[in-house]
Amino acid sequence: MSELKTAELPKAYNPNSVEDKWYAYWENHKLYHSEIDPKKKAYTIVIPPPNVTGILTMGHILNNSIQDAFIRYKRMKGFNACWVPGTDHASIATEAKVTNYLKEQGVDKRQIGRDEFLKYCWEWTAKYGGIITKQLRKLGVSCDWQRERFTMDEHYYGKVIEAFVNLYKKGKIYRGFRMVNWCPASKSAISDEEVIYRQVNGKLWYLKYPVKDSNRFVIVATTRPETMLGDTGIAVNPKDERYKDLIGKMVVLPIVGREIPIFADDYVELEFGTGAVKVTPAHDVNDYEMGKRHNLEFINIFNPDASTNGNVPEDLRNLDRYVVREKVIERFEALELLEKTEDYTNKVGYSERGGVPIEPYLSEQWFLKMDELACPALEVVKEGKIHFHPDHWVKTYEHWMENIQDWCISRQLWWGHRIPVWYNKNNHETYCDVTPPEDIENWRQDEDVLDTWASSWLWAHEVFKSKEEQNYYYPTDTLVTAPDIIFFWVARMIMSGLEFMHDIPFKDVYFTSVIRDLQGRKMSKSLGNSPDPLDVIEEYGADALRFSVLYLAPLGQDVLFSTEKCEIGRNFANKIWNAGRYLLMNAQSIPVNNDLKDKYRDFADEWIISRFESTLKQIDEAMNRFEINNAVKIIYSYVWNDFCDWYIEMSKSRLYSDDENVKSAVLTRALSLFEEMLKLVHPFMPFITEEIWHLIYERKDGESISTSDFPKFDPSLVNSEAEDQIHFVQEIVTAIRNIRGEMNIPPSKFVNVYIRGKKVTENETLYIKKLGKVENIFNHENIEKPKASASSVVAGSDIFVPLEGLIDLDVERNRLQKDIARLEGSLMGVSKKLSNENFVNNAPADVVAKERQKKADWEEKINKLKTMLDDLK
Repeated sequence: MSELKTAELPKAYNPNSVEDKWYAYWENHKLYHSEIDPKKKAYTIVIPPPNVTGILTMGHILNNSIQDAFIRYKRMKGFNACWVPGTDHASIATEAKVTNYLKEQGVDKRQIGRDEFLKYCWEWTAKYGGIITKQLRKLGVSCDWQRERFTMDEHYYGKVIEAFVNLYKKGKIYRGFRMVNWCPASKSAISDEEVIYRQVNGKLWYLKYPVKDSNRFVIVATTRPETMLGDTGIAVNPKDERYKDLIGKMVVLPIVGREIPIFADDYVELEFGTGAVKVTPAHDVNDYEMGKRHNLEFINIFNPDASTNGNVPEDLRNLDRYVVREKVIERFEALELLEKTEDYTNKVGYSERGGVPIEPYLSEQWFLKMDELACPALEVVKEGKIHFHPDHWVKTYEHWMENIQDWCISRQLWWGHRIPVWYNKNNHETYCDVTPPEDIENWRQDEDVLDTWASSWLWAHEVFKSKEEQNYYYPTDTLVTAPDIIFFWVARMIMSGLEFMHDIPFKDVYFTSVIRDLQGRKMSKSLGNSPDPLDVIEEYGADALRFSVLYLAPLGQDVLFSTEKCEIGRNFANKIWNAGRYLLMNAQSIPVNNDLKDKYRDFADEWIISRFESTLKQIDEAMNRFEINNAVKIIYSYVWNDFCDWYIEMSKSRLYSDDENVKSAVLTRALSLFEEMLKLVHPFMPFITEEIWHLIYERKDGESISTSDFPKFDPSLVNSEAEDQIHFVQEIVTAIRNIRGEMNIPPSKFVNVYIRGKKVTENETLYIKKLGKVENIFNHENIEKPKASASSVVAGSDIFVPLEGLIDLDVERNRLQKDIARLEGSLMGVSKKLSNENFVNNAPADVVAKERQKKADWEEKINKLKTMLDDLK
């Protein structure tokens, strides 16, 4: 056994002086580095790699606090715990930042060329790339930093290229013209999942198209009049009597002069708009399909930046799409072809990264066939080989997988994994391999890079660099991630694992909550409602922040967070600190003797030992069910209520006894229990537990609570009888304390207590007297209620506390009558308000609810005060 330290803990816990010290200690001693150990079972987590140039958000705090709790818990449980950190190169985000930086310097990336631009990207990554990993250290994450990976590392880059070549040679990757979501800001295709839809208040314009060789017009309604420059047809429903005689005729496209056909297609809704639809196959997904069905011409009218190209009239070229919109409307008005304009609200797709409206855009892209990859990935979830927590995400996953489309994996960017395909300059030959063609001067490499997710989908297995490591650490155990990337990443990692490793990538997926402000809004920079986590850590400490977000985050429910809620964690840390300080303060005068640890036990000791074992069992069950929020609350209840509020209070009289052996046994046992309790808390609050653990005993250099053994549940130590007895004592004492407070009994005065009902044992009597400041206890199943006594009901027993001689009964009666009168006046006011139909029907629902709650609370309070007044008669 290590030697006990007798130094007193500082009066207050200061996280700022502790946290950096212990993180440096953990890193310097490489405590969290994992190597293959055949004698140990691996427990593996791979971090969802944050953007390399990103900064810590509250979402990262929650996600990484959960991961760290699991990895620390399993490490202490004896697993070879391996948590692989790393970052993602984030093609679009990083390229946008570097492009903007160069623009500010007056440099255009196209002028300097690809190679020079990539140098700037690497410089930018070197400068800003370490920020988020340094910030994660402030949170206390126990990652294996020697294994840190980056998706553009040489090894990982090579594996991404290998995967592409492998799939290409299997015929699962192809190139083709398809309608894609185009981001004009990044000038690249983006996936459906990267499109955010927003409600936009816009206009609906009704345009008149002249029918050739007649004086008739076909009227079409559109929210995007600029796209009419690319129209190649007018569609109507074949059953629409209004247009039957026009099917097969031509209209002359205004402004352009192009003749386009009127044709019939079932896609057109009879009741919507005018029943006639303008068709722009190159700029609308549904029009694209109609264009293919009817062999229409596909005319792309936009450049990659969404300005108009050479396919529009000369005076409308090279203009922004919204400038062209205005000009088109002006022309229609001038030509008297604008029928009318209406206000119109619709959903517009925005590029998540670019922040601008996307354009449906006909473009040549690389695609990955998904049907063969999706089927087995769907089955492993349906069969329960991979478990989702909470499991309602299974339905969302199934729906997406059953309706999956081929994946557009190419992006028109420079920063990323360049597609390993070369085109012969002299003929139409195509070459795809992990190495370039030997006569490279005769070949031109494809300009595109892979979608970022087409590299990170390999993350679960390619972070391990050797076959031996993959065989040992893969499949990983738990993936902790946000539900908004269930399709981007989770589904694709499952496909990738099954395709390349022939096994699932992880056994369990924990989907985190969404962190919102107190108004229920998602935290974001634009709303200014997201606190800087580093500022919160500076003010409250990392442990307080970690503990608070876990305490507030039930599995599958959103978290309503404000910085002030970190008081939960800070107060809890202070509670633990003060308990440790009290015990070590006593150790300065009372010897700690481990030979006495199990001697002189009374039923309070039996109770706290039993409570510890019961708590330990509940924690293990909660962690195994992935109910981390529940585990945190179980620990909180045991530490705050059982150990600190009750057990320490109950132990005080014995610590001050005359028997030195009893004192030593009680303190030794309390310190031993406290040390084991610190281990329960450690996965959630690593810094304070490490600090106190080192302050209790002398430890060897390199020792850490994080690598000590987690307590093992011992069912033989569970004592239900002792737990029931102390629970009864707690209820009696709480009732007495409530009566003292309500009746203004001075703290210095002892009370007499009458208990009618359950027979109170000698042990129970002893502790009720000590904790309730009770002089005498009278106990009988038929005992009479004394005159002028306060009462309470506890576990089927009536409790009476005679008040005569303790308080001035007349003064107390007068006080109660005044309180009742005051509350009845308030109740009358709120009742009047709630009986007013105008108020109930017109006031905001939350305001009405608050008034109803007030009414219920005041009614309850009045009834209680009247009961108390009756007790004084």
